[in-house]
Amino acid sequence: MTDNSQHILTVSQLTADIKRILERGIPRSWVQGEVSNLTLHSSGHIYFTLKDAATQVRCVMFRSNAQHLLVLPQDGMQVIVQGDVTVFERAGQYQLNVQQLQVAGQGELALAFERLKKKLAGEGLFDEARKRSLPRFPKAIGIVTSPTGAAIRDIIKVARRRWPGIELVLYPVQVQGAGAARQIADAIAAFNEHGAVDLLIVGRGGGSIEDLWAFNEEATARAIFDSKIPVVSAVGHEVDYTIADFVADVRAPTPSAAAEICLPDAREVASQLDDSLARLANALTGLADNYAGRLRALRNSYGMGRLADLCGQKQQQLDWLAERMAQQAKGFLRERRHAVERLGSALTALDPSGVLSRGYSICRDAKGRTIRTAKTLKTGDAVMAQFSEGRAVLNVKKAMP
Repeated sequence: MTDNSQHILTVSQLTADIKRILERGIPRSWVQGEVSNLTLHSSGHIYFTLKDAATQVRCVMFRSNAQHLLVLPQDGMQVIVQGDVTVFERAGQYQLNVQQLQVAGQGELALAFERLKKKLAGEGLFDEARKRSLPRFPKAIGIVTSPTGAAIRDIIKVARRRWPGIELVLYPVQVQGAGAARQIADAIAAFNEHGAVDLLIVGRGGGSIEDLWAFNEEATARAIFDSKIPVVSAVGHEVDYTIADFVADVRAPTPSAAAEICLPDAREVASQLDDSLARLANALTGLADNYAGRLRALRNSYGMGRLADLCGQKQQQLDWLAERMAQQAKGFLRERRHAVERLGSALTALDPSGVLSRGYSICRDAKGRTIRTAKTLKTGDAVMAQFSEGRAVLNVKKAMP
């Protein structure tokens, strides 16, 4: 039985008591550990576990603090955080409400850089074979950078000087801190979906490794890799490379250099056109002079001087050939006529009516068959006799074979 004199707490009351004790009893502290189970929530909050070899603690960094980060934490990264111990009452778990987060030294950033570089290289994101050439004369260039930084001013200045008619389309993004990589990736995707541009410049001015970290994040790298539009990386750090530099089709050491790479110099192009026009004019003039000389040579040649005589000779040859053809045709027709006459005479000689006119007759039996021998006749047979003029029916009195 429960002693009614004892005060009974609900779970919520107990958790609230623990929360008050912890939050009042433990001052804001700095804690070092390894990040694991990292979640970058769509709300902008960051959830992760901070652990060492023996234990772990859940951590939350709310958006108001996370938005000031220069480098987003990654799983496996050693960090130092400052935060308050609190209790997440719904789960009954204590956690660290992180106010500040720092990478535990430059070595950790270098390790994170090398881990991602090795991973993406293994997937083929850096392969030279997949990189594309830039269009020689782009009509429009998309720019992904901060609208207030020096990078956009440098790009505009150089672009207007080199190719005054170029169209520049800016997609303003945050270029450092929490969420910057996601914004850069979304901008690249937006240009590929909607932007009518021929190539992209993605970058920012110089800074520390922490300032440039958005260009070392996986989201930025994969967006550049997936782009159907050629990408020029233009991060203002002439010596060191970012992950974005390895993935991009072309790497420029600075934003100003990117504009130089992407655009021809209008003055140089005009000079080249003038030179080409001059060479073309000289070539056409030379060609015309050459043909004019050949025409003059033909006009003054022996053949051209005797052209009328040559034509007369050819006409005479044609007349001779026509006369010869007419004579041969007459001879051919004469021979054919004589042959036809010979055939007519032969046919006349074979005509039965000619034989009958000389006193002969043709006898046929009752069936109309020609009687060639008396052996086929019998006494009393009727025979049809055909003469040169008329016919007669005869009766056989006696056959004499």
